[in-house]
Amino acid sequence: MIHPTLVIGAVLLGGLCGCSKPAYDTSTPQKAIEAAQKMVVDGHPELLPTLIEISARDITFADGVTEASAIGEVQGKSGDMLAQLWRVSTKLKERFGADLGEELDLSKGLGLRGLSGDFGPQIAAVLANPFGWLSLQTERLKAEDMSDGTAALLWDDQPLLGGALSMVETGDGWKFTFPIELARGTEYFPDTREEWAVVAAMMLGLEGALNEFEGEIDSGKFRNLAQAGERAGRLIGESVIAQSVIYAMMKRDAPAAP
Repeated sequence: MIHPTLVIGAVLLGGLCGCSKPAYDTSTPQKAIEAAQKMVVDGHPELLPTLIEISARDITFADGVTEASAIGEVQGKSGDMLAQLWRVSTKLKERFGADLGEELDLSKGLGLRGLSGDFGPQIAAVLANPFGWLSLQTERLKAEDMSDGTAALLWDDQPLLGGALSMVETGDGWKFTFPIELARGTEYFPDTREEWAVVAAMMLGLEGALNEFEGEIDSGKFRNLAQAGERAGRLIGESVIAQSVIYAMMKRDAPAAP
């Protein structure tokens, strides 16, 4: 029989481990941008979803789950997926670092050449450096505090995405946000409990695909970078397509919003 003191000790240890993640300064809009970059540098990309503010409606779905909780589940699953992506990127660098070369320079990668011909190495390069754009381009992204609890995001001193993406001050610091009502007016934004659940499942599916890919890297299955990239593209593509079909069918048959 397990002694009660061991159970209590395990709970306390779990609580301490849960508090071990570093804290980041998001007290100003610019510091929040810097925090996003630092999360990646520190190896904590799973915290990036905590910098996104999605306003929830004050509604409770039929199963008793609030929309705020449904959104939180998606953000949590997104964090888990990003953590798995980080582990995969680390192992790809360790296993195929010598073969990656200039493929790791995203400015010369997908954006210019596209997925044509032998795209395996390009996919592997993106997976090996998935957050490279954040480190390379952060200096071009600035925040202008509007002194009303919001901040404009500027890219090369111009409004980012025409001002669609901005920042807002919350009780947990500054976060990135977007016009939620405008998003809800599109056919793609989740509106029901089931739709939010599918989005969460999509994140879980991506995590599962990346986890399977990581296992295949560990087993030495791939002879070269191209083979690894092609396999990753297939695994991730199958997961995304399957969940996207389910989501599209749900949106097509969805009842009016509550």
